[in-house]
This record gives sequence, structure tokens and C-alpha cells, in this order.
Amino acid sequence: MKTKRLVIAGVVAMALAGGTGTALAVDGLTPPAEADAQDTGSRREAVVGETASEKAAGVRLPGRVAAAAPGPRVVRPYAPVEIGQGAKMGLLPEGRQNYVVAWDDFEEAVEQARSLAGDSIRPNSISGGMGVDGDDVLFTGAFRTDTVPARITLRIGAGPEVEAGMLRLPGTPGWGTYYYDAAGAGRPQGTVKVTAYDVDGSVLADLAYEPSPASR
Repeated sequence: MKTKRLVIAGVVAMALAGGTGTALAVDGLTPPAEADAQDTGSRREAVVGETASEKAAGVRLPGRVAAAAPGPRVVRPYAPVEIGQGAKMGLLPEGRQNYVVAWDDFEEAVEQARSLAGDSIRPNSISGGMGVDGDDVLFTGAFRTDTVPARITLRIGAGPEVEAGMLRLPGTPGWGTYYYDAAGAGRPQGTVKVTAYDVDGSVLADLAYEPSPASR
């Protein structure tokens, strides 16, 4: 069984995001909470499945060249959404920009993330990170924008601009997540640029970072 590790996209990416990194738990291992993190006390039950229609909605094919998109897929709190390479992503209503990416125990990752306050991204900005296992790379991050992005794209090195999948919670949370499955593409060479676009094509937020050194 493959062992996956999520690598937050370096000090530069987190500095551009305006904090110490998005509140995030990976496979049940939660990074230290920020100094101002507070436990909300809310103890909702984790959602453990999706309907067939939810799974069918918003499917993104790896490597798809960027094109017009309808915006983020709306998902229930705690719902495990498959984002490629066996990983599941879930968004939490506790805190701000609080989400998990897990390859193994999704429910445990959600439970540990409930205590994180998040809010590590400044307004109108994006965070970025990547999970690496050999030649398989999974890009993930969060956006916090006044306007909900119509699409988010990645440009990896000199490659084409490709479309990321996006998720957000119901209502107007003011934030959401994105993901891009680059299985088999190999560790990124050159700058990774992430861009959030409005429906008219204007840029809402962007982020550029250099991939972290190889780590397993």
C-alpha cells in the first residue's frame, strides 16, 4: 500500500497566503493549531458517504486543459469527496478555511481538524500544497475570495494551464478548496502558479511557488 504525504507548498506559498498555512489535517495527523485557534465545541457527526448524483457532479479529468467552468461544486459538511489517487477531501464548518485531505482514516482526520480555527489565508488569496508519491502528485489548497471563483487553474512549469476541481460548503462561506490530480506526471519542475478567475475572466487571486524538495 502506498504511503502518501502532503507537502505544504513551502514558506513562500504560505507567506503569500498571509499566514502559517491553511488549517488542514492529513490522514489523521493534524499540524499544530495557530496561536488564536479555539475549539468551537461543535460535535456534529461526520458524513460518511455521498449520493450517486453528488459523485457524478463536478467530475474533473486529470490533465484537462483549462476551459470555462460553472464554479465550485457544493458539498455537505464533512462529506468525503474523492479527489484522485485514493485521497478524500472534506470541508468543515468549524473554523475558517478548515479542510482535510486523507488517504486512510478520513473520519479521524475530520475529528482532529474540528479544533482548528483556520483563518490562515488573508482575504482574496489562495493557499497551495501537494501530496507526492513517486511520480504521482496531487495538488490541493484553499481559496478565500469576495467573489466565488468561476474556475481555478494551475500552470506547472512550462506546461499548459489546466483546470482544477473546486469544492465549497452550502451558503456563502466565503472560501472553498481546489484540487488537481497529476498522477504519473512526476515531481513538478519549475514554478507552480495557481490562479482563481471570475466568470468574466478577470483574476480574483493568484499564487506562485517553487515545489518543495522531494520527501517521502
